[in-house]
Amino acid sequence: MPRTSRRALGALAASAAAVLALSACSSSATGESSGGDITLSYAIWDENQKPAMEDIAAAYTEEHPNVTIEIQVTPYKEYFTKLQTAVTGGSAADVFWMNGPNFQLYASNGQLAPLDDVNASDYPQGLVDLYTYDDALYGAPKDFDTVALWYNKTLFDAAGVEYPSAGWTWDDFTTAAAKLTDPASGRFGVAASQYGQENFYNSIAQAGGEVISADGTESGYGSPEALEGVELWTDLIADGSSPTAQQMTDTNPEDFFLSGKVAMFQNGSWAAIAYADNADIGDSVDVAPLPAGPEGNQSVIHGVGNVANAKSAHVEEAKDFAAFASGEQAAKIQAETGTVIPAFNGTQQAWVDALPQYDLQVYIDALETAVPYPVSKNTSAWTSIESEVLSQVWSGAVSPKEGLQDLAAQMQTALDAEQE
Repeated sequence: MPRTSRRALGALAASAAAVLALSACSSSATGESSGGDITLSYAIWDENQKPAMEDIAAAYTEEHPNVTIEIQVTPYKEYFTKLQTAVTGGSAADVFWMNGPNFQLYASNGQLAPLDDVNASDYPQGLVDLYTYDDALYGAPKDFDTVALWYNKTLFDAAGVEYPSAGWTWDDFTTAAAKLTDPASGRFGVAASQYGQENFYNSIAQAGGEVISADGTESGYGSPEALEGVELWTDLIADGSSPTAQQMTDTNPEDFFLSGKVAMFQNGSWAAIAYADNADIGDSVDVAPLPAGPEGNQSVIHGVGNVANAKSAHVEEAKDFAAFASGEQAAKIQAETGTVIPAFNGTQQAWVDALPQYDLQVYIDALETAVPYPVSKNTSAWTSIESEVLSQVWSGAVSPKEGLQDLAAQMQTALDAEQE
């Protein structure tokens, strides 16, 4: 694949920001409630969570009989492209899910309504900070996710390898991956996918590095620690313990795990309910803490926020539902169905208890050493560069050292442009 120039990538990111800014200025919506019977659209990206969101919507309608909630599901891969188009055309949902990487871009361009009635003390401070812009809270934290190591017990038993456990190190992890790999049967120890949140963001922290500085202005990819964190995964591919980058392009990395072709797969807490409902692997898998690197077994923490469209024709109702969908009653619905770990303080244990067949406590325990998801004012301006450069590293076209030096330079250029 030809490399996209820095100028082209910067232009794409700038174009997205400009489109949002333009739509913020040109909207003709009044932003006032019309009263009477209304329908609020609620955009989400996870089909697995739709049943719980339907229950939350029904609970809200029970309290507000004049309001009907219409849930719209768009796969994550298309979600933000569709959202940007909808915002530009003035047809964005009244309430929608938001994530950390995109939040500041939408908040800074006037697309989100401040949620003044949300009590920030009801949520972990890290999530409140994630959805605060210019001292105002624009996103009500819905849930949070950490990362852990899923494993197939059947494959471990067949290979005579002990299950992952607390205290596992990178060496234990890579040694087990090699023992679990069987080229003759097309099985691999692990899927070393080019996933940030699930894989190399964690290992960079575990090596003592960072993807981006805490203030979002400096790239961390030029450090020896970042290189060590990335090489954990590229070495697994080079050793044959993981499918190749091309194989993971042709077949979704998670599908290798779901089909019993991969023994280990790092994934977020959102995977629990999906795996429990999967007839092929539901009874064969369990989860353990991440293996520890030189500086520990840090996990990235992130969480979805419910936001209200500032240009909604029913903005007051939209703000109210956004707050409700992240409130205590909604949190209990999410927890008791095992959907996700709710962000509302004091409601997480029900999520652990909902799927007792798995050791889900490891996701809660991961909070103790969790590190924030890396973001900046315009995260997409550098994650597009990150994806392009690291795809060459994962494929072996360039060495990890060369690739990360290139990535650090290009990323810093993008970050410097944010400050201008």
